[in-house]
Amino acid sequence: MSMLTPPGMGGKYRITGKKFPRMRRPRNRRRTLLVVTASIVALGLAGWGTLQLIDVFTGGEKRTRAAGRGQGCEKPAPSASPKAALPEPARIKVNVYNATPRSGLAKNTADELKKRGFAIGEIGNAPKEYDKKVKGSGLLLGSPKALAGTLPVLGTQLKGALRKADTRKGADVDLILGTDFKKLDAKKDADRALAVLAKPAPAPSSKC
Repeated sequence: MSMLTPPGMGGKYRITGKKFPRMRRPRNRRRTLLVVTASIVALGLAGWGTLQLIDVFTGGEKRTRAAGRGQGCEKPAPSASPKAALPEPARIKVNVYNATPRSGLAKNTADELKKRGFAIGEIGNAPKEYDKKVKGSGLLLGSPKALAGTLPVLGTQLKGALRKADTRKGADVDLILGTDFKKLDAKKDADRALAVLAKPAPAPSSKC
């Protein structure tokens, strides 16, 4: 038996010549599997990033708009009917009454209102029911209809004056000067308040 014959083979198998069997190192399958998996993941991430860039520079905005149209948009609630046009000062007849202990206020105030374009009616002391009983800067009196137009216009001349409706039928209104009255608001401030009052409120926009 040759020295190169593996023991236990009983001489049945012999190794002759100069060729010998090559003993190969077993392959590491786990490492190969990890390498393949990592390559697949890297390729997938690269492809996903490319698609995101294409989406940003091409069709992302279009799809967003299409989705918005599909979901519908909120429509603004119907606005109230336009308010009636406010009367011009020249069409408002104002009665000026003094409810304070100071004399001359009604006359001076009426003259200033006339300069600002208002029509002037009666001038004098306040009726007994209001004399020395009006708190604050003043009280504006008129018919129920005047609450929506005439009194707000007159109120721009005296900020803080209260407004009240009575049973009168005529279109004239009363300005009763209260205990805290000093003078009418500055004309520039009154004109600004009148401009804001006359400006219509903007309609709500639809977010579509």
